Amino acid sequence: MKNECGWIALAGSSPSRDHLKGPEKADWLIIGGGITGLSAAHSLAQLHPEARIVVVDRQRAAQGASARNSGYAVAHENPGDDELIGKGGFAGFAVDSSIGQAAGDEVRMRIARHNIECEYRDSGYYFAVNDPRKLTHVEAKLQTLSAVGASAQFLEGAQLAQKLGTRHYQAAIWCGNGNALLQPAKYVKGLLDALPANVTLFENTEITGLERLSGGRIRAKGTQGNIEASQVLVCLNAFIPRAGITHSATFPMELSASLTRPLTDKEYQAIGNVEPWGVLSTRPLGATVRLTPDRRVMIRNTAEYRTRDLSASDLLQRRKHHVLGLQRRFPGLGEQDIHYTWTGHLSASRSGQPYFAKVEDGVYAVAGCNGSGVARGTLWGRLLAELASGASSPLLQSVMDRAQPGWLPPRPLFDIGAVLRMRMEAVRAKTEI
Repeated sequence: MKNECGWIALAGSSPSRDHLKGPEKADWLIIGGGITGLSAAHSLAQLHPEARIVVVDRQRAAQGASARNSGYAVAHENPGDDELIGKGGFAGFAVDSSIGQAAGDEVRMRIARHNIECEYRDSGYYFAVNDPRKLTHVEAKLQTLSAVGASAQFLEGAQLAQKLGTRHYQAAIWCGNGNALLQPAKYVKGLLDALPANVTLFENTEITGLERLSGGRIRAKGTQGNIEASQVLVCLNAFIPRAGITHSATFPMELSASLTRPLTDKEYQAIGNVEPWGVLSTRPLGATVRLTPDRRVMIRNTAEYRTRDLSASDLLQRRKHHVLGLQRRFPGLGEQDIHYTWTGHLSASRSGQPYFAKVEDGVYAVAGCNGSGVARGTLWGRLLAELASGASSPLLQSVMDRAQPGWLPPRPLFDIGAVLRMRMEAVRAKTEI
């Protein structure tokens, strides 16, 4: 079957750019043309208006993982049991929330500055469950979210069904004042289309490694050319090893999603003409579901650690899993109503914190979005540009202090452990797919 991202198809494509041919020289090189890389490019162009900035992407820019996510701009996470107010992890959760709020502000600023039309809605979203036992410590969570600046409300039963247009979900916490939804492909395309004149982009250009030259410059080696630069920012997230950085303590996860046709007027009236919404599960492998402004339903209910990408036949099986999840929520929808099915990748870490670092002189990198790449990726791009430019700020220091992705065992032990953990989480999330 065809692996086609609905977000990208609906957003349309920007004019194609040349691929790298032969040698190039730049003041700054950014590897990765997704949200983080493009945000870094905008920031560097503002900090160094006379510099030559080059961005390279292995495929079409703005059409990789950044365009394929579920479109959640995360400011406030669902707090874990050890992060509740009064618990030992609350202080760290509060810092993460302040970073998340800054990240959400950065997204809003980029949308306003570049006049990006991306269906942005800052009306919050839901942490919702079918099995109420999977939403615990509700009162403590409401207090915790309120303490870090979020708006939060508990809903259940008929009140929740009236908001979502489905009786599948039995309990939820709505969380706003920072949390937002958008069309990810339109957002990252907007960042691409607004690149300033001193930024050059090469598409379909694979970088196979970095080489240190005399005088401190760095050569990025490609398959059909190379680029010499004084400073390099690696913004590859799940694919950071492609630049030769193998010690980030992050790992890739492959996800799959489907997007339906728009609901008819009759279907939309039947679910109560509800406002667009988003639902995140309280379980790691539970379904992420959205009702979009154009009345489509998006569902993402698979996430896997794999050493090889999903094949077409694999994706077809995942699509059947999407159909099961759709029919639990909207029984009138079936496989014939799905218009697009696709895969995407995210970069995860054991601790849930990113790798954000000066790798060596002139080389800076970030990875480990842990499913929050829309907002945090936007912020990381700016902060990585500031770090490489010698700037400092309390916010940058907070991000660097929290950037402790944790230790990973060596392969193949990690591969075995990750697969077993995913299977266990799938069982725990069975009611939430």
